[in-house]
Amino acid sequence: MTRRRFDKAVAMLILFLLILVLAAACVLAVRGVRAEARKAEEPLLVPESFFAPQSLEGVLCTQLLDGDITRRQYLRSMAGIAARDEARHPLVVPWHLGAGEE
Repeated sequence: MTRRRFDKAVAMLILFLLILVLAAACVLAVRGVRAEARKAEEPLLVPESFFAPQSLEGVLCTQLLDGDITRRQYLRSMAGIAARDEARHPLVVPWHLGAGEE
């Protein structure tokens, strides 16, 4: 009976060591893959013009956030832009027409 216990203990010890070796191999494999990925990774080069404002409103927002203009100057400029836009492209709303009528 003690021989049977001993055989079970040896089998469990071998199984434990096998699991330990497999776990260590997995950890080392993952570390190697991560290290290779870090080496191969090149920095992303984005041109500065990508972040530049694309409109006058964007330029004004950038100037306001950078502190180049005051809030009052920003509001005055935006009012001027709105007035210019209204003069160039007036918004016509047909108030006399109901929904779906023409």
